[in-house]
Amino acid sequence: MRGKKFEIDRANGKVLGVCAGLAKQTGVDPTLLRIGLVVVTVLGLFPWTLIAYGVAYLVGRPEGRAMRAAPARHGPSREEARERMRALDLRMQAIETHVTSANSRLAREIEELR
Repeated sequence: MRGKKFEIDRANGKVLGVCAGLAKQTGVDPTLLRIGLVVVTVLGLFPWTLIAYGVAYLVGRPEGRAMRAAPARHGPSREEARERMRALDLRMQAIETHVTSANSRLAREIEELR
Protein backbone atom coordinates (compact mmCIF):
# COMPACT_ATOMS: atom_id res chain seq x y z
CA MET A 1 0.00 0.00 0.00
CA ARG A 2 1.40 3.36 -1.02
CA GLY A 3 1.23 6.21 1.51
CA LYS A 4 0.99 9.93 1.13
CA LYS A 5 4.24 11.70 0.22
CA PHE A 6 5.97 13.62 3.03
CA GLU A 7 5.76 17.40 2.71
CA ILE A 8 6.94 20.09 5.05
CA ASP A 9 4.26 22.29 6.61
CA ARG A 10 5.50 25.88 6.51
CA ALA A 11 2.16 27.29 7.69
CA ASN A 12 2.26 25.44 11.03
CA GLY A 13 6.02 25.09 11.32
CA LYS A 14 8.36 26.95 13.65
CA VAL A 15 11.72 26.80 11.86
CA LEU A 16 11.42 25.14 8.46
CA GLY A 17 8.21 23.18 8.92
CA VAL A 18 9.86 19.77 9.17
CA CYS A 19 8.41 18.77 12.56
CA ALA A 20 4.96 20.06 11.56
CA GLY A 21 5.16 18.03 8.34
CA LEU A 22 6.28 14.92 10.21
CA ALA A 23 3.46 15.44 12.72
CA LYS A 24 0.92 15.69 9.93
CA GLN A 25 2.35 12.56 8.31
CA THR A 26 2.46 10.46 11.47
CA GLY A 27 -0.40 11.90 13.51
CA VAL A 28 1.87 12.77 16.45
CA ASP A 29 1.71 16.14 18.20
CA PRO A 30 4.32 18.46 16.61
CA THR A 31 5.36 19.77 20.03
CA LEU A 32 6.37 16.25 21.08
CA LEU A 33 8.45 15.88 17.92
CA ARG A 34 10.17 19.21 18.55
CA ILE A 35 10.95 18.29 22.17
CA GLY A 36 12.23 14.89 21.05
CA LEU A 37 14.48 16.49 18.46
CA VAL A 38 15.99 18.84 21.03
CA VAL A 39 16.48 16.04 23.57
CA VAL A 40 18.17 13.74 21.03
CA THR A 41 20.38 16.63 19.87
CA VAL A 42 21.42 17.51 23.42
CA LEU A 43 22.06 13.88 24.39
CA GLY A 44 24.91 13.57 21.97
CA LEU A 45 23.74 13.23 18.37
CA PHE A 46 24.34 16.92 17.68
CA PRO A 47 25.60 17.01 14.11
CA TRP A 48 23.53 14.06 12.92
CA THR A 49 20.18 15.47 14.01
CA LEU A 50 20.84 18.73 12.19
CA ILE A 51 21.92 16.84 9.08
CA ALA A 52 18.80 14.66 9.25
CA TYR A 53 16.66 17.79 9.76
CA GLY A 54 18.20 19.39 6.66
CA VAL A 55 17.71 16.24 4.58
CA ALA A 56 14.08 16.01 5.73
CA TYR A 57 13.60 19.63 4.67
CA LEU A 58 15.08 18.99 1.23
CA VAL A 59 13.01 15.82 0.76
CA GLY A 60 9.81 17.41 2.01
CA ARG A 61 9.87 20.56 -0.08
CA PRO A 62 6.95 20.76 -2.51
CA GLU A 63 8.08 19.90 -6.02
CA GLY A 64 8.57 22.70 -8.51
CA ARG A 65 9.65 25.25 -5.92
CA ALA A 66 13.11 26.73 -5.83
CA MET A 67 15.29 26.69 -2.72
CA ARG A 68 14.52 30.34 -2.08
CA ALA A 69 10.95 31.48 -2.45
CA ALA A 70 10.29 34.63 -4.38
CA PRO A 71 9.73 37.61 -2.10
CA ALA A 72 6.09 38.32 -1.43
CA ARG A 73 4.73 41.43 -3.10
CA HIS A 74 3.51 43.98 -0.64
CA GLY A 75 1.66 46.84 -2.22
CA PRO A 76 1.64 48.10 -5.78
CA SER A 77 4.40 47.66 -8.33
CA ARG A 78 6.57 50.59 -9.41
CA GLU A 79 4.48 51.24 -12.48
CA GLU A 80 1.25 51.23 -10.49
CA ALA A 81 2.77 53.57 -7.90
CA ARG A 82 4.00 55.95 -10.62
CA GLU A 83 0.56 55.97 -12.25
CA ARG A 84 -1.09 56.74 -8.91
CA MET A 85 1.38 59.55 -8.29
CA ARG A 86 0.70 61.00 -11.74
CA ALA A 87 -3.05 60.91 -11.08
CA LEU A 88 -2.56 62.58 -7.69
CA ASP A 89 -0.33 65.21 -9.26
CA LEU A 90 -2.96 66.00 -11.89
CA ARG A 91 -5.63 66.27 -9.20
CA MET A 92 -3.43 68.61 -7.15
CA GLN A 93 -2.81 70.77 -10.22
CA ALA A 94 -6.55 70.98 -10.84
CA ILE A 95 -7.18 71.98 -7.22
CA GLU A 96 -4.43 74.59 -7.33
CA THR A 97 -5.81 76.03 -10.56
CA HIS A 98 -9.29 76.20 -9.08
CA VAL A 99 -8.14 77.84 -5.85
CA THR A 100 -5.88 80.43 -7.51
CA SER A 101 -8.33 81.32 -10.28
CA ALA A 102 -10.30 84.55 -10.23
CA ASN A 103 -13.32 82.94 -8.62
CA SER A 104 -14.96 85.86 -6.86
CA ARG A 105 -17.62 83.71 -5.23
CA LEU A 106 -14.99 81.50 -3.65
CA ALA A 107 -12.98 84.54 -2.56
CA ARG A 108 -16.08 86.01 -0.88
CA GLU A 109 -16.78 82.76 0.96
CA ILE A 110 -13.20 82.60 2.17
CA GLU A 111 -13.37 86.20 3.39
CA GLU A 112 -16.65 85.49 5.20
CA LEU A 113 -15.03 82.58 7.00
CA ARG A 114 -12.21 84.77 8.30
